Amino acid sequence: MSSQKQAEEAIVSSFDETVPVSAAAGDHLDGKEAEQDDGGDPRHQSEFSLTSIFWHGGSVYDAWFSCASNQVAQVLLTLPYSFSQMGMLSGIILQLFYGIMGSWTAYLISVLYVEYRTRKEKENVSFKNHVIQWFEVLDGLLGPTWKALGLAFNCTFLLFGSVIQLIACASNIYYINDKFDKRTWTYIFGACCATTVFIPSFHNYRIWSFLGLGMTTYTAWYLTIAALIHGQDPGVIHSGPKKLDLYFTGATNILYTFGGHAVTVEIMHAMWKPQKFKYIYLLATLYVFTLTLPSASAMYWAFGDQLLTHSNAFSLLPRTGWRDAAVILMLIHQFITFGFACTPLYFVWEKVVRMHDTKSIFKRALTRLPVVVPIWFLAIVFPFFGPINSAVGALLVSFTVYIIPAMAHMLTYRSASARLNAAEKPPVFLRSWTAMYIVNAFVVVWVFVVGFGLGGWASVTNFIRQVDTFGLFAKCYQCPPPVQVVLTRKGAAVDAMLAMGFPRKLINQTIAELLKVYGGNEGWSFIEMDSYKALIEAILEKDVPKVKPMILFLSLVLLPESWVDVL
Repeated sequence: MSSQKQAEEAIVSSFDETVPVSAAAGDHLDGKEAEQDDGGDPRHQSEFSLTSIFWHGGSVYDAWFSCASNQVAQVLLTLPYSFSQMGMLSGIILQLFYGIMGSWTAYLISVLYVEYRTRKEKENVSFKNHVIQWFEVLDGLLGPTWKALGLAFNCTFLLFGSVIQLIACASNIYYINDKFDKRTWTYIFGACCATTVFIPSFHNYRIWSFLGLGMTTYTAWYLTIAALIHGQDPGVIHSGPKKLDLYFTGATNILYTFGGHAVTVEIMHAMWKPQKFKYIYLLATLYVFTLTLPSASAMYWAFGDQLLTHSNAFSLLPRTGWRDAAVILMLIHQFITFGFACTPLYFVWEKVVRMHDTKSIFKRALTRLPVVVPIWFLAIVFPFFGPINSAVGALLVSFTVYIIPAMAHMLTYRSASARLNAAEKPPVFLRSWTAMYIVNAFVVVWVFVVGFGLGGWASVTNFIRQVDTFGLFAKCYQCPPPVQVVLTRKGAAVDAMLAMGFPRKLINQTIAELLKVYGGNEGWSFIEMDSYKALIEAILEKDVPKVKPMILFLSLVLLPESWVDVL
């Protein structure tokens, strides 16, 4: 790659003309550094390669697919549950409100990333073989206290975000195959999701992000169409909002839905031109609205308050090939989203054990495996699909992707000199720093009071209710009760004959013949008389030489008179 090409690709030259061209042409923010350990921009590779198409991503489109795919996964199945808690109108309004708010704070994160990287470039800091993360941005702009705060909230949120994906896998597969309980499926999918340790970084999610969004799109429209075709259940009730705690539990689940930008910095760092990220999350959110609003509205319209006890939308729809396809596609997408949530945790752990600069994929994969273990364990302890989303949204998402970015932006640009030398000026639709401060302050106050305060109270109350009802380590959360087996008259007769050693086929054939002789079901009284005496005699009459000696002995003991008659 020529120096001129590198200079053109250098992000620094795009947003700060004061940086010397020589620095921009080096290995700081250019395409060369973006290669790190992932192959870089395939547009400058001399030969056509399938690997570059499916594996190495870094364009604006890759970032859009990553954001849209990561933003809505299993939560798509819990939004109808939230609508039943809040009511249709509140559900729609809050989706729009939190979607726009989430896009705003994602924009703030992108601005702070660009600011951090600009300052480091001026200091000739190289990020080759190093992935910048959110807590490092906070450290560089605001100091170690903010680094610790960002690291604690971000890692805890991503940890539980991965737990939620694992719980969702077990919850969904159960509706296709209930031979195993949900806890057993959690064991199985924990092992499957552990394979994400082999995916180096967000560069390598190109094809997965594309497929993941396609799978979510299918599932969303399946829910919508299936609910409309099913129609409203007879006597359906739409009582939401019914209780205050349920209302705010649903609200925090929606807060969680549009708070998937905890991996924004890592997605930006994987881009060839990170400065173009600014509005990508907003565009991704607008597309996500076309999935979440119709599906949640249609499901709530069709099933109403039944959703209060069915946090997974699949549980209320009849099993068809279309539903099974949606379940399978969601399982694959949840595997992808698990990788999205876990990858930043992998990076953090690699840096802790000083393996982040290692180029060997296998060494890094081995290093990452311990990260999966606590996720696996927590998914087994708290299998509460639905309620756990709200708890994570209130206690973690509210700070990680709403409050901390807004406060960090206000503090970073609190001085006149910082505003004057800012790498990114206020957007055209606000135009002034004062307006940005007002919006940021509103975000902080609203999310702290409504999201963390009221939402925290409601979601924790609901979470405790789930623990009291199902207990920790619940074997099969919200599974339908086992069907009580009621023996029919025929079943009881068959079981009695099987216990004596008669073959099932001969038993069924004999019963059918006797019922035909005695006029159908009215003949059961005769068949059951004297402990199935007539049935035993009929079986023995069919083929005595082939009957096992044990059967002969039992029959001789039980029915000596009839046996003598047969002989």
